[in-house]
Amino acid sequence: MSMVLFASVVRVGDGLPLSASTDYEQDKELQETKKNIKGLSKKLSQFPDRCTLRTGPFNVNFTSALGVGYLMVCTASYPNVLAFCFLDELQKEFIVTYDPKRIRNAVRPYSFIEFDTFIQKTKQRYNSPRSLSTKINLSDMQTEIKLRPPYQLSADDLRSVNGFSHTSSKYKGIAPTQMLDPVTLPGIVSCVLSVLCGGLNLLRGVHAIESIMQNDDEDFNYVIAFFLGTAACLYQCFLFAYFSVWRDSKSILAFALICLSNMYLYELRNVWQILFHVAVGAFMALQIRLRQPQGKAPDYNV
Repeated sequence: MSMVLFASVVRVGDGLPLSASTDYEQDKELQETKKNIKGLSKKLSQFPDRCTLRTGPFNVNFTSALGVGYLMVCTASYPNVLAFCFLDELQKEFIVTYDPKRIRNAVRPYSFIEFDTFIQKTKQRYNSPRSLSTKINLSDMQTEIKLRPPYQLSADDLRSVNGFSHTSSKYKGIAPTQMLDPVTLPGIVSCVLSVLCGGLNLLRGVHAIESIMQNDDEDFNYVIAFFLGTAACLYQCFLFAYFSVWRDSKSILAFALICLSNMYLYELRNVWQILFHVAVGAFMALQIRLRQPQGKAPDYNV
């Protein structure tokens, strides 16, 4: 059964627990996962502000903002988008409820244990998807996770936070490179066609330069249009192969550039040639959209 099992709030600087949900679960694996959370909470400043860790049958998700970290344990089948919506609600409520100075000056563990009441209520809501669906809008979080996926912590990261190896702060403030889904046959075809279009544009651009050198009446803007088309095609291939922040938006802009350059070249190309270049650009943009980072949240229609 997909459900939220445990949640806690900690101070990022030193890992001091500020509040946590009351937990009566005696499952040994869950208890072991909670021990890992204690080690992880002391190293939050060394990782990006949104991460996911798979530990056996459970997922550990956490976010951090304004010096406070929000962690939760859920079953592995629990949707990522719901998990981070849950953490987002905890974050918003905690920030509104407590003064930052009071958080910085807290000395005793669980100084804000009364926040457990809100954690428990929110936990119950997120464990009842039917009643939840009418109360929250997942579209914003879906978009945010797609544009900036959570960093997938590895077993090495877990061992390092538990003291078995040294962990540097190389991830602080940035999101490490994400692994993309495996390449599919349509993706390969689209990439080959995009390279072909880029090559054709480059060849026509070189010929346009030769024409200009022989005839001063030629329009140099045609050369620019051909080379911009080449750059857009190759950049789409780059976006398909590698993860980048705002990857989908960049892909759309590259496709728009392909359309604009072909519109300008309508005097030098027939309708079928223009349609071919535009269709390949659209196909490439679709493949970029479909090839998402591994472990991304799937779409859920609520």
